[in-house]
Amino acid sequence: MKIKSVKLREAHEGSSNASFCSILWDLRAHHLVTASSSQPSISIHDPLLPSHPPRVLRHHRDGVTALAISSNSTCLASGSIDHSVKLYKFPGGEFETNITRFTLPIRALAFNKSGSMLAAAGDDEGIKLINTIDGSIARVLKGHRGPVTGLAFDPNGEYLASIDSIGTVIYWELQSGRTLYTLKGVAPDTGLDTSVLNVLSWSPDGETLAVPGLKNDIVMYDRDTAEKLFTLRGDHTQPVCFVSWSPNGRYMATSSLDKQVLIWDVKKKQDIDRQKFDDRICSMAWKPFGNALAVIDVMGKYGVWESVVPSSMKSPTEDIPNSQSRNSNGLLFFDEEDQELSISGSLSDLGEDSHGESEPPNRKRLRKQTVTDFDQHEDVYDELSLVPKAEPQRKVHRVNKENSDKEKDALKNMMAFRPKMQEAFQPGSTLPQPEKRHFWCYNMLGSITTIKHDEYSHIEIDFHDTSTGPRVPPMTDHYGFTMASLNESGSVFANPCKSENMSTLMYRPFRSWANNSEWYMQFEGEEVRAVALGSTWVAAITSFNFLRIFTNGGLQKHILSLNGPVVTATGFNDELAIVTHVSDCLPSNEQMLEFTLFKISKGIQVFKGRLPLTPGSYLTWFGFSEEGQLSSYDSKGVLRVFTSQYGGNWLPLFSASKERKSGENYWVVGLNASKLFCVVCKNPDAFPQVLPKPVLTLINLSFPLASSDLGEEALENEFMLNNLHLSQLQKQIEVTAGEGLDTSSLDDEAFDVEAAQDRCIFRLIASCCNSDKLVRAVELVKLLSIEKSVRGAIQLATALKLPILAERFNEILEERLRNKTKVSNTSLPNSKHDIAVNKRCTATERSQNLEPVVSSSAKLSAPLFTKKVKPLDRDKFEKQKTDIDQTAKVEDSKEVKDAEKNGGSSHVNGVKEVKNLGGQFPSNQFPKLQNIREGKKDAEVTRLQCQGPSSPLPKSTNEESKVIGETTGTKSQRPSNPFLKSTVK
Repeated sequence: MKIKSVKLREAHEGSSNASFCSILWDLRAHHLVTASSSQPSISIHDPLLPSHPPRVLRHHRDGVTALAISSNSTCLASGSIDHSVKLYKFPGGEFETNITRFTLPIRALAFNKSGSMLAAAGDDEGIKLINTIDGSIARVLKGHRGPVTGLAFDPNGEYLASIDSIGTVIYWELQSGRTLYTLKGVAPDTGLDTSVLNVLSWSPDGETLAVPGLKNDIVMYDRDTAEKLFTLRGDHTQPVCFVSWSPNGRYMATSSLDKQVLIWDVKKKQDIDRQKFDDRICSMAWKPFGNALAVIDVMGKYGVWESVVPSSMKSPTEDIPNSQSRNSNGLLFFDEEDQELSISGSLSDLGEDSHGESEPPNRKRLRKQTVTDFDQHEDVYDELSLVPKAEPQRKVHRVNKENSDKEKDALKNMMAFRPKMQEAFQPGSTLPQPEKRHFWCYNMLGSITTIKHDEYSHIEIDFHDTSTGPRVPPMTDHYGFTMASLNESGSVFANPCKSENMSTLMYRPFRSWANNSEWYMQFEGEEVRAVALGSTWVAAITSFNFLRIFTNGGLQKHILSLNGPVVTATGFNDELAIVTHVSDCLPSNEQMLEFTLFKISKGIQVFKGRLPLTPGSYLTWFGFSEEGQLSSYDSKGVLRVFTSQYGGNWLPLFSASKERKSGENYWVVGLNASKLFCVVCKNPDAFPQVLPKPVLTLINLSFPLASSDLGEEALENEFMLNNLHLSQLQKQIEVTAGEGLDTSSLDDEAFDVEAAQDRCIFRLIASCCNSDKLVRAVELVKLLSIEKSVRGAIQLATALKLPILAERFNEILEERLRNKTKVSNTSLPNSKHDIAVNKRCTATERSQNLEPVVSSSAKLSAPLFTKKVKPLDRDKFEKQKTDIDQTAKVEDSKEVKDAEKNGGSSHVNGVKEVKNLGGQFPSNQFPKLQNIREGKKDAEVTRLQCQGPSSPLPKSTNEESKVIGETTGTKSQRPSNPFLKSTVK
C-alpha cells in the first residue's frame, strides 16, 4: 500500500511534553481551529495561508482541553483546566461569556444540531446540559464513575452518548434525562494519562455509534438497542484513541497509540489507506468539502492530509445523509421528532408487553430487514402480524411530515446561515475579561473602568486632564451595572434585568449645590439597552424600543417610540443621536441600520436616515467630533462624517486599509476637523487593556481618493477637507445669525479657511499648468474666492508662457468684476446686515466705516467670506504688508527653483518675469482689465455718494495685498492650523 507523506507544522509552540490537542473545521472549511491542553490559547488558522500567523484567542488561564463549534459555525466553545467553559463569536473570535464553571478540569464539549444546547463534562461528577441562549443549566446527567472524556449528540436529536476514562459508555435520553443503556468496560481504561482520552462518535445518519474497542479495534453499536453490530479490526497494534466519520458516513479515520492513522471503508469493513506519524495523533477532523483530513498530534503539530480517499472511490462528501444536510438548525426538527417518537414509543410498548425484553432487538431488525431477509427468517412474519397497522401508520406519518416540511426545512437552512443582527453596545466600551479591569466608556474627556469581584464590581472614573476634570472617588457597584456614559456634567450607569432584579438606571453628577443629587430609576419588565448624556439631559433606550429622556435632576421629561431595536446612542451638548435596526441582515451579511438625530431642548428631530456601512461590516464606534459633527466607524476601518451637503449625506474621511500597517487594529476614541484620535492595537487584540494606560495616536483624516493623473493626492485631499470645513462653518454662521448672536469669531475662522483654500487651489493650478491639464486649471480658477488670487493665477499663466490660459483666466476675472459691480449697484438695504441709508456722508465718516458687504457671485461655487477690517487695525495691516513684501522675495526664489526643476529654462524665465513685475501688470498686456478696474473704482465712488454714512465699502487695498501675498505662497500671520478654534485679531 502506498504511504503518503503529510507535512505537519507548529500550531502551538512550546509544547515540550505530550498533551491532548484538539482540531476543528468550520462549516465552510474557511478556518481551522486548534487548541492544546498545555497552553491557554486557541488558534484560528487560515488553511489557504498556512504560513500566515493565526488569530489567537487568549481568555483562559490554563490549558484548553476541549473545543466545540456549532453546526452553523457561528459559535465556538472552549473548555479548560481552569474549570471554565467559554463562548466566542465565530469566526471573529470575540469573547461572549463564561457559560459555566466546574470545580475540576473540563475534558469534553459538544453542541447539539441547533446550537441551542451545549453539553460539558470533565473530571467533575455529572454532565451539564446548558442552554446557550440564556446560559441556564437545563439538566445535569449523573451516572459515570470516572472522568467523562467524550460526548456526542445523536444527529436526530434524541440521545446523548458519553464515555469515561474507565471505558463505560452511557446512552442518555434527552427528553427525560434518564439513562437508556449503560455499557460497562467496552472501551480501554486510559488511567491517569490525560493526553489520551476515550472518545466516541455517531455516524452522520445517526444509526450507528462508534466506540474504541478493547482489542485495538472499533466497535459499532446500534442506535436504538445499543447492541453490538460489527467491528473494524485491522493493523492497529495498540488501542485506538480517536475516531472520526467522513461527512457521508461511508469512511472512517482512526488513530491509535501506535502512531498510525487508518482510513476505513465502513461498508466493506476494511482499511483502504494509512499514514505513519512521528508522534501520536490525538484529534482529527474531515474537511466539510473535498477529500481531506486535518490532524494534530500530542506535540501541537497539525497538518492536512489531502486525497485521503483514493480517487477511484466515492468522495467522502458525496451523498451526505439528509439528517446531516438539513439539520443545521434543529429546533423545530427536535420538537416534531419528539412528538413522532412518542407515537413510535407507544407502539414499541405494545411489542414489549407481548414479547418481553427480547422485543427491542427484534423491532430494530424489522426496521432494517430487506425482502431477502424476510424470506430467510419466516418467524419475522409472525412478529409483524402482532401489530399489523402500527408500522404503516408510522410510515405514513413520516411521509406526510417530510412532504409538508420541505419548505420549512429549506427556510430553516436559510435562517441558520443568516447573519445575526448586531447587539447593542456603548461607544468606547470593551469586552469584559475575567479578573481584569475593562472599559465601560472611553472618550476624549476621560474613562470609566470596572473590575468584577465575587459579589460586586469596583468602578473608577478618570479624566485625561486632571487639572480641569473633577476628582471622582471610586464607587462600589452592587447593582450589577454593565454599561455607562460620561461627559463634563456627570456619569450614567445601567444594568439589564437579572433574575428577580429589575433593570436600573443611575445618574451621578460631578458637581451640585445640593446634597444627595444622584438619582435612580427602575424598570419593571423592561431592560435598558443603551445610555447617553447631554448638557442638560440623560437618555436611556430600552428593550421596548422606548427612548426615555430625563433631566439632570431626574425629572422624566419625554418618552418616545423608536422604529427598531437600538444598536448604540451618543450625545453632544443638546444633540442626541441614536442608531437602530431597520430590519434583519441582508444575505450579503450587511447590517440594516438607521440613525436619528434629535435636538432635545427644542423637541425636534433634526435628521433621520440610513447609516451606511462597508459591506460585510458592523458598527464599532459612533459619536460626535470636537466640533459637533456626527461620525461613525465600522469594523472594516472606514470612518464617515455626516454633512448637510446633498440633502444630508455621509462622507468617508478615513480608511484604515490605506493607513494601517500589517498586524495593526485601530480602536477609535474621537476626532476633530483634521485628526483621528485612536489607540493602535497589535493583532490579535481589537481593543486596548486598561493597564498599561492606552496611548492615543493622531492620524490625519484623508478621503479615500483615487490615484490621480495629476499626482497631487495630498493637495486634492486638502482641497476637499477645506470645502467640508467651509460648508460646516457656513451652516454654523447661518444658525448663529438666525439666533441673533454675534458671528464675528465664526467669520474670522471662515476667512482663515477660505484663504487657506485659495492657497491650496493656487498650488493645484500651478501643478495643472506644469502637467498640461489646462481645462482643470480653468475649473480651479473659478473656485478661487478672492480677486487677488485670480490675478495671481493670471500672472502665473503669463510667467509660464501660456497666453491662451492667461486670457481664459482674464475673462473669468472680468466676468466676476462685472457681476460684483452689478450686485453692488442693485443691492437693497437689509435689516440684518446693513444700516439704514442716509442721504450724505462726509469723507471722514466714510473712512471710519470700512465694513464691506459680504457678497458672492452666482457664478462661483465656493462661498465668499470677507474679512472685516477695523480702523484700529490699519497700522497692523501696513506692517503686515511690509512683512509680506519681504517674505515674497524669499518665496520667489523658491518658485524659481521649482520651475527650474519642473519646466526647464522657459519656466525659470517666466517665474523671474513675474518677480520683476512687482505685483503689477504690464501697461499694455491686458487693456480690458485696466479699464474694468478703473470703471469699478468710479462705480464704487458713485455708490458711496448715494449711500449713508454707515454704508459698507469694498475691502481695503491693504487687505487685498495681504490675501494675494498668502495666495502666492507667503506665510500667513494667522495660526498655521486652519481648523484652530481661536482666532487672531
